[in-house]
Amino acid sequence: MIDHCLRVDTPSGPSWRRYNHDGYGQRDDGGPFEGWGRGRAWPLLTGERAHYELAAGRDIGPYIRALEGFAARGLLSEQVWDAADRPEHRMWRGQPTGAAMPLVWAHAEYLTLMRSAADGKVFDLIPHVAERYLSGAARPAMEIWKPNRHARSVPAGGTLRILTDREFVAHWSANNWQQIDDARSKASPLGLYFVDLPTSPDQRSPLRFTLFWPGDNRWEGRDYTVSIEPAK
Repeated sequence: MIDHCLRVDTPSGPSWRRYNHDGYGQRDDGGPFEGWGRGRAWPLLTGERAHYELAAGRDIGPYIRALEGFAARGLLSEQVWDAADRPEHRMWRGQPTGAAMPLVWAHAEYLTLMRSAADGKVFDLIPHVAERYLSGAARPAMEIWKPNRHARSVPAGGTLRILTDREFVAHWSANNWQQIDDARSKASPLGLYFVDLPTSPDQRSPLRFTLFWPGDNRWEGRDYTVSIEPAK
């Protein structure tokens, strides 16, 4: 699906657009971006795809050759032209548009790719991140509730995290106010405050809570309800 929407094949090799309906790039008539245009193919995305293919154990030679083919006078551009040639604008398919050149980000991607090719593995792979996904460990079931994003539900056995930009106390219940608990928020390294409300795998009653703001010495003045999705 990604390739169907975003891949572009050029005489230099394959490249990819950032996303469908991208409006940042040279216009269809070859004119420059002036607040509107069409997002073109980005050489650095060819490098990113090459790293994906390397991690999957496949040949990355065509992607390296494509990146080198996109260069003009040894420089990589932000974007390459991905439509029919327009000689009158000095734009040829698979060659630089009027976008920024050199794009240091693209050159860094190329250098990283060359190191990865020499090593036979992705050079800047982060081991802890890789382990998370390669180990098959399930992601904790957590839903985020914020004052400007009211989560509607959380999976049974999961956690509802209440997240705000200032200290608060969550006054809450997991059984329709038959039992009530208060939880004071904890500060995160990002300067935000949170409380985690647990649920049990067999829970059916929704989480109900309100907030107390110590800094203002006031209650929120309303209750919130988050339903429980049955465990799968």
